[in-house]
Amino acid sequence: MRLHVPAPPGPHVFMMKWLEISVRVDPEAAEAVAEVLARFAPRGVAVEAGPEGIGAGPVTVRAYLPTDDRTPQIRRRVEEALWHLGQLLPIPEPTFRPVAEADWAEAWKARLRVLHIGRRVVVRPSWLPYAPQGDEVVVVLDPGMAFGTGLHPTTQMCLMALEAHLRPGMRVLDLGTGSGILAVAAARLGAGSVLALDTDPQAVAVARENVSRNGVADRVRVAKGSLDQADGLFGLVLVNILAEVILRLAREGLGEQLAPGGMLMAAGLTADQEKEVAEALQHVGLTVVGRRQMEDWVALEVRK
Repeated sequence: MRLHVPAPPGPHVFMMKWLEISVRVDPEAAEAVAEVLARFAPRGVAVEAGPEGIGAGPVTVRAYLPTDDRTPQIRRRVEEALWHLGQLLPIPEPTFRPVAEADWAEAWKARLRVLHIGRRVVVRPSWLPYAPQGDEVVVVLDPGMAFGTGLHPTTQMCLMALEAHLRPGMRVLDLGTGSGILAVAAARLGAGSVLALDTDPQAVAVARENVSRNGVADRVRVAKGSLDQADGLFGLVLVNILAEVILRLAREGLGEQLAPGGMLMAAGLTADQEKEVAEALQHVGLTVVGRRQMEDWVALEVRK
């Protein structure tokens, strides 16, 4: 799912004040709440699991508003939008609290932890120590302002798909790379080359930093753009974005990037969006050969 993980925008506004909005909801309501908050939050939205982990209870959706003369008006609009959503889904009232820039940075770091995903993949925030065991593959990550901490089910399903389907030397395309977590993991799992694309300049910058931090810059190229920037054919394509974006990319020739026999992983959709996305992919000559599901999130495994 292509959301942003909020983080400090940089030292040039280090003393800026922010208003944190948080809503604790059941996982099936998280996407709808995140989409509402994303209309108002310039630095994006985070979906955060509780201490018991993904799939074991409610999640918290957070967003941050810069505090200025417009903040009271925007706050009212947020409350109204969530109230209307609450007529369809059980949505509690949002919590608002002021946050200083430095406090924000430290609070976000405190929420992340070392994650074990699948059999081999370990995601480690750069400030936490971890010694890999056996054939584990460690991805060292600073999410910055880009989505991809490893907490979200869609990211986890893509990592498990990488572990299952990536073959040594394979050429991989990561559309909507966010923090670069999937691109780095692909390189660590043996990809010959990875092209990581994102339309968000901040995500591109964060992904490049994470690629460099993990020592895989010789195999991973990060660039600004989308499908139009993908050249040649790929044995594995990862599209961890919103369902509506996957539908658009399918119309724009997403299947043409797959090498014969190649696999595409379409993630970021909910169970009620699965049928529409599957039919759109099949309409352009792709065949759904498998699916993964965590909570209400679905990822489709598709072959040409």
